[in-house]
Amino acid sequence: MVEQELKSAIEKMKDESPSRKFVESVDVAINLKDVNLQDPSKRFQMEVHLPHPLEKEVKVCVLGEGRHLVEAEPIASRVINKDELDNISREPKLAKKLAQEYDYFIATASLMPTIGRSLGKVLGPRGKMPKPVPPTAPIEPLIKNYQSIVQIRLRQSPVIHARIATAAMDNEAIAENVLAVLRNVENRLEKGSNNIRSIYVKTTMGPPIKVK
Repeated sequence: MVEQELKSAIEKMKDESPSRKFVESVDVAINLKDVNLQDPSKRFQMEVHLPHPLEKEVKVCVLGEGRHLVEAEPIASRVINKDELDNISREPKLAKKLAQEYDYFIATASLMPTIGRSLGKVLGPRGKMPKPVPPTAPIEPLIKNYQSIVQIRLRQSPVIHARIATAAMDNEAIAENVLAVLRNVENRLEKGSNNIRSIYVKTTMGPPIKVK
């Protein structure tokens, strides 16, 4: 059973990961086979809800107007208004730094045309284009929801990487998060599990451990 093999790999991953002064992330790498990525229809991007939220800060940046600015201020990692957005859009280095620093972006829907023109080139290739929100819709639930979401992307390389846990989480929770990602990926592949060549788990600084 893949569940037992996965748990064994997670145990080995923790055994072989040196003790650190910070909480390491846990990543999964899924290597694929027999997938023609020259065909755009075989590529995909999706969000997977993890059964166990990450016990680590997920950085969410809100590009907002009106009530969204007020609502996001105490809970978002960063809040950017229209004036600041205009300034960033004129500085390519600032735009690139913004894209690298935050995991997810949420935007008031009315700002999306501006964001597309000014930040689309840096956010789009990273799969970080903001989720648009109507001006009157609450934004707090979306920010909190991202604690339990992981972005999955399959582009030109036949491998999927995802941060799915922290090393401080128990092995059962880590395994269930990996399985959630794995099942969603299998559902998007033409041949399901037959398109998967290998699976690895690793901590931030530890060696990759193959799920046999």
